[in-house]
Amino acid sequence: MTDRDALLLTAVAAGKATRAALQLLGRGATALPGLVVLGLDPDAIKGLTATLTHGVVCVSGTNGKTTTARMLSDIVRTAGWEPVHNRSGSNLDRGIAAALVADSTWGGEVRSNVGVFEVDEASVPRVLLRLVPRVLVITNLFRDQLDRYFEIDALARRIREAIAPLDGTTLVLNADDPIVAYLGVAHRGPLLAFGVDDPSVGGTVPQAISDATRCPKCKHPLVYARVILAHVGEWRCDHCDFQRPPRAVSAVSVRLGANDSALRLGGPGASAMDDIVVPLPGLYNAYNALAAIAAARALDIGLPTATRALAAFKPAFGRLEIVEAEGRRLRLILVKNPAGFNAAIGALLETDRHPRILGALNDRDADSRDVSWIWDADFEALAPRITHATITGLRARDLALRLKYAGVPRDRVTVVDDWLPALRWAIDATPVGDELVVIATYTAMLSLRSALAGLGFVGQFWED
Repeated sequence: MTDRDALLLTAVAAGKATRAALQLLGRGATALPGLVVLGLDPDAIKGLTATLTHGVVCVSGTNGKTTTARMLSDIVRTAGWEPVHNRSGSNLDRGIAAALVADSTWGGEVRSNVGVFEVDEASVPRVLLRLVPRVLVITNLFRDQLDRYFEIDALARRIREAIAPLDGTTLVLNADDPIVAYLGVAHRGPLLAFGVDDPSVGGTVPQAISDATRCPKCKHPLVYARVILAHVGEWRCDHCDFQRPPRAVSAVSVRLGANDSALRLGGPGASAMDDIVVPLPGLYNAYNALAAIAAARALDIGLPTATRALAAFKPAFGRLEIVEAEGRRLRLILVKNPAGFNAAIGALLETDRHPRILGALNDRDADSRDVSWIWDADFEALAPRITHATITGLRARDLALRLKYAGVPRDRVTVVDDWLPALRWAIDATPVGDELVVIATYTAMLSLRSALAGLGFVGQFWED
């Protein structure tokens, strides 16, 4: 045994011991074991992933990475592979290391044969120093938490520099996002793009929250034939040669239902099969499905296998997760930035709902200390539809004020401090048989879901 092997074994053993101790305390063990492992052996991720016979897929982006990674994990499992996946959503390098430790034996042998890792977009450069993925998926890049991620151009530049050496990695990129598409311009390895080619999807008026009004190559204004969400759509630059890349996987038809989405595929991978049905509403979940299908193709997994897996897909914690509570149906929606909020609200408005809402806004580190993003989100589109809104969270009064300025009458808004009373109030105010839409930032969703677990309606999110 080499010194290198001994160091890895020591780190894995320490990580597994940490994991066992945390589980005895009823904790999720989704990050700390990884911190312990990387503290002892900074190259542990590289060492543990080296034995994965089908390689590693990394999925990143501002919105959709959790759902896309989860879809892809289900697809490779349906193909007969055994994935190791940071399924809880712990998406920094410590979360990846923790997932590998959980999947390893005490002898440092990883049981799985493929890695599917969600990666925080700001952590992509750091993670790519620790492993070389077979496939790297970028779903989109939007303005998010400025106190953590800085400006979107700076973030995109860091990711572009990090992927520059990856000649053997297949990039799977959203063709409809010009910031993401530009990541592939200088890539010397394989590239697959995906997008929505249904001409009925989107409008022609640029949205106020657009982060890409100018070409990332020459800085001249972009021209849009269709605007789908923020800066995502059918675009081109008339000043230089940069334009929306050809789509290897595309949706030529999109049908959005109250609880599902149906896609008809086009492009080189088009099939005579029926529509691919994903049991999640919303156009953004259509994009997530296209990203997962494109990644599966990069892994040489056939479309029939991907279709079967997507048809049985169950959402992750807070991603349109459905919870039954005392005859009411709770639909949990995690939001963290204007684009994500608008996409989630779009899914509600597409089906003419008049929802009862439990809204929760926090300003902890994982949410963003800066909550000014709520003024860029399109609450005005939602306001006329709201039957009643219960508001809670550390910044509940900021959110209540935002609803007031959006035009929600005061008698339709109730502010309730503390998680359990707010949850109890909102459930009791919802008639039996109706739906309560829970819209919350990350740590607020954790607290609300913990309250739901305390009431016996769900398990803890890491038990999924």
